[in-house]
Amino acid sequence: MNTSEWMNKLADLGGQKMQEIGFGPFLAAVGVSLACSLFISFLYVRFYQNRTTGSMVHRAFPLLGVSITAIFITIQFSLPLSLGLLGALSIVRFRTPIKEPEEIGFIILVVAMALCCATFNIQFLGIILVVAVGGLLLQALFRGFLSARRQDGLLVITLPGSAYETQAAAFLEGVRARLPRARLESVAHVGEEAHVSWGFAESGEQIAAQLPELEKLVPGARAQVFFHRTPEV
Repeated sequence: MNTSEWMNKLADLGGQKMQEIGFGPFLAAVGVSLACSLFISFLYVRFYQNRTTGSMVHRAFPLLGVSITAIFITIQFSLPLSLGLLGALSIVRFRTPIKEPEEIGFIILVVAMALCCATFNIQFLGIILVVAVGGLLLQALFRGFLSARRQDGLLVITLPGSAYETQAAAFLEGVRARLPRARLESVAHVGEEAHVSWGFAESGEQIAAQLPELEKLVPGARAQVFFHRTPEV
């Protein structure tokens, strides 16, 4: 096989249908997919990175978008390739856990975007991105309403059991006055100490400012804070 034949093989897009698409539209679809993947990565960083405990999955969005677009452009014209991909995916296992529910939503958004690019549905792509951005903005705007029952952490106040028995009402009222959104979770007596647990949704700065005041409510009280997520200061 001479050089000319090798070049023709390299330039061949793999079938009649692929040749009808052409190299230009294929490159454009992959380029749009890359740009949209970077935009979705920006959305993830803007709306979720500052409080996530996940695996920073947005770093994989550009490669995911480009690869999914290329795969579906390739297999949509070939039944054998489609069946081969189905068989390959049936034996692949991904062991990395998804640590945040938001990551699943963004991954599905990347997949939907890549499918729109692969099928050249640019109008659908625009609608998906506009609706996604609108949903994220509304969620950020009404964050207090949507997370009214959210608990950002646990406040545990340890105090002498005898002091709690005699000053329980005043102590509980004092905590509620300083942390109005906190909710009493449990009261446990261990030995001569009482452990009072409160779930809270206040910011980390507000909790830190109130700790000395909470410890002054009852002599000998000690306050500890455990955050379920990165505190928003």
